[in-house]
Amino acid sequence: MSRIGKLPVEGGKATFSLEDRVLTAKGPKGELQLKVVDDVEIKLEDNAVTFTPRDESKRSRAMWGTMRARAQNMVIGVTDGYEKELELVGVGYRAQMQGSNVKLSLGFSHDVIYEAPEGITLTSTKPTEVKIAGADKQAVGQVAAEIRKYRPPEPYKGKGIRYAGEQVRRKEGKKK
Repeated sequence: MSRIGKLPVEGGKATFSLEDRVLTAKGPKGELQLKVVDDVEIKLEDNAVTFTPRDESKRSRAMWGTMRARAQNMVIGVTDGYEKELELVGVGYRAQMQGSNVKLSLGFSHDVIYEAPEGITLTSTKPTEVKIAGADKQAVGQVAAEIRKYRPPEPYKGKGIRYAGEQVRRKEGKKK
């Protein structure tokens, strides 16, 4: 039995609406939608959403907790929002804002310009920091992963783009 799936999702500052198995959450930070899979029943009452599995199959029990967690992430996203920070470590590694896009100098022969998708806000307060903010948790994480992919941290010198607070396991260099 899913311990997460049993709990109802409270709306709080967000308001829910359900139409054709599409759950919509509206709040101060925006509006998000979630298409509920057919394996899960959904009920909306008093601005709280409850999920139940349709049958006892493995897939419906797995999707039961997943749908509930995604609905909870929507509520947090439209009320508070999500944010990730990236650090640029390395000589000459810089981030600079160009409108809503971020220009990254990462030691390539050219600068990398990353265009922010809709609903995502990129900011760079320091030249070695990039902040990614938005209402959709999955989209914020995806943008952070795409930016990090340009120069992942390497284990010998620790240079590259890393998440704030990420520990990079260092390797010992070769010996004489």
